[in-house]
Amino acid sequence: MLSLVSSHRGSSPIPRREWLRVGGLSAVGLSLPTLLAARGATAATSSAVPAFSGELGATFGRAKNVIFLWLQGGPPQHETFDPKPDAPLEIRGPFKPISTNVPGIQFSELLPRTSRYADRLAVVRSLSTRDDNHDVSGYWLLTGYPYLTGSARQIKPSDWPYFGSVVKMLKPSEKLPALTSVWIPDAMRLNDNVTPAGQTAGFLGAVWEPERFVGDPALPEYQIEGLRLPEGVQSVRMDQRREMLRQLEAQLHGRSLSHVAAWDRLSQQAFDLVTSGEARAAFDLSREPDAVRDRYGRYTWGQSVLLARRLIEAGVRLVHVNWARDPGDNAVDNPLWDTHSLNADRLQDNLCPQFDPTFAALMDDLSERGLLDETLVVVIGEFGRTPKINVNGGRDHWGHVFSFAMAGAGIRGGQVIGASDRDGAYPASTPLTGGDLTATIFHLLGIDPGGVFHDRQNRPHPLTKGEPIAGLLGERLTSGLQVSEGDPAFVPPFDTRLLFDTNFHSSQPLLQVEPPSRTKGWRGWSQPGLLVSKTQAGVEFRCGGESASDAIVVNAGSRALLAQEIRNARGGHYSLRVRVTTQAGSADEYQSIVQQLRLRLVLFRFSDMRKDPRTVSELAAVEFRPEFGQAREFLLDRFLGSTSPGANFAIGSGLGVLMAVEAMSTIELSRDQSERFRIVVESVDLQFQPRQRDDSVTV
Repeated sequence: MLSLVSSHRGSSPIPRREWLRVGGLSAVGLSLPTLLAARGATAATSSAVPAFSGELGATFGRAKNVIFLWLQGGPPQHETFDPKPDAPLEIRGPFKPISTNVPGIQFSELLPRTSRYADRLAVVRSLSTRDDNHDVSGYWLLTGYPYLTGSARQIKPSDWPYFGSVVKMLKPSEKLPALTSVWIPDAMRLNDNVTPAGQTAGFLGAVWEPERFVGDPALPEYQIEGLRLPEGVQSVRMDQRREMLRQLEAQLHGRSLSHVAAWDRLSQQAFDLVTSGEARAAFDLSREPDAVRDRYGRYTWGQSVLLARRLIEAGVRLVHVNWARDPGDNAVDNPLWDTHSLNADRLQDNLCPQFDPTFAALMDDLSERGLLDETLVVVIGEFGRTPKINVNGGRDHWGHVFSFAMAGAGIRGGQVIGASDRDGAYPASTPLTGGDLTATIFHLLGIDPGGVFHDRQNRPHPLTKGEPIAGLLGERLTSGLQVSEGDPAFVPPFDTRLLFDTNFHSSQPLLQVEPPSRTKGWRGWSQPGLLVSKTQAGVEFRCGGESASDAIVVNAGSRALLAQEIRNARGGHYSLRVRVTTQAGSADEYQSIVQQLRLRLVLFRFSDMRKDPRTVSELAAVEFRPEFGQAREFLLDRFLGSTSPGANFAIGSGLGVLMAVEAMSTIELSRDQSERFRIVVESVDLQFQPRQRDDSVTV
């Protein structure tokens, strides 16, 4: 029988409730079964420091920590690190290459800021998994082992461990061992909220799981539960609980040594996390100057990368920053970097405006703080995208060749390793695998990739199936640099607005609907007898046009449109609100004209990549009729997409909003009447509430 007594003089025996608190370790959020899960942990051994020669020897263990930037969804190689300017348009895409600050190395013009750091980057253009599935391809990169057969959409106890779990086991943090391997700001989630294999400790057991902190660091209320004393628990009580645990460990000693060792190590780490305050301070972004937070970007990705820098500075060994899903994108055809549709729009409007400024801020920050020489930075997704652009302007899954980049500790910057073929479809030289990636990370952290695991049957397995990429390693280029051609104005910092222009006060005129163009903003179009134009007051719909007489005739069926594409459209609840006023010679004159017109607000899907607002698929519409001489607001409020969990909502060629004015019968006006009659749109507002996902799904 186990018994516990307090070491505090004069105290009474420990009540059963307090014993249960100790058994559950509820004060620090850990349970006894979790701590004793070391039963499932298997032994791992790494040989003595290997005798490498040349750059392998000089770079072994150069990295004290790692920031692993995971661009979930699969970024396209053509529009990032491997542009193909000589390929046909349907392969190279609409964007041009730019010269970086290293002569002879080009990136896409979508990375103008990143191109300034090419001297610090080593880019690999010949990585291949030969698999086009998010789960299977990602598994190889995150574990160093190819998935054997079938789908990796389901996590299994027999999975090969995530490389961060290996780091946690073999290279624990000296300052914060309980936070050796951290994953922010969310788990890796596929459509239908599936959490695939490759992100867990697998057969090593739960004790070696990375610490996942789910939450948006960009939110003002962001905080990590469990890194502070629970309300009502004072430090004296915490000391008492530590003493209780010490007595429990003493009585357990000899009964199950592996269990006791795990209990001792993890309970001590848990107490240290709660009581030291170092981890809590590292997660507190309010300690950063506003200018620094602004430079990283006040969005989830930007603040997550800033948090990664704070964590490695505090002593965390490995921070995995996962590109989190946008609200509402859990079941659409272009979530994350998975650009099955609107590849160019997503990249220029949403993805690169987040990645490019944030990455530049990280590189500057690490350099200024003297951290880059000891920090390995990795930029990668689970695969690339198809060479040929599809009918919806997207690129599909492609694991046959893709690119990634490394910078920092032990990396020879200013170079490109390997090459893809003319179309960016297959490796042309130096094909590399996920095992080579993880072997390189292990090597730079001072973990011998030739070390072995022993599984539950005591069979040895190499830590990874690959070799360190020797060509990546060494000292960076420091001479012969040039000024990058990148233009940050081409990729302005990320803007969360759904519409580019809402108050019509900008100097940009209405755009034409022809020819097709990716220029964003309001487009105007009208048929004879109706006009739409931009003025200082707003956008005006009126009757008019060229006529040899004083009479203006508007034929029945004539239309005028004002339309704009929605940026980063998603499935969810849209509220389109317009403010409209009117003008005419009198109320009677106004009524005589407006009653012959049909005015509508419309949410629509473009029919094809020409993005012509005249031929669209209407998803929701409402008629409205302004009153004479009064400014009024009108609302189109509609949910777009299925409410069923996991049901896909197709973005297709894009979504948009429009206001339409149509003549229901032939209208005859004098020129004076046509000059006096106006319907003026003063402002437009579009609000969005995303379709909710089931956050109870966890890894």
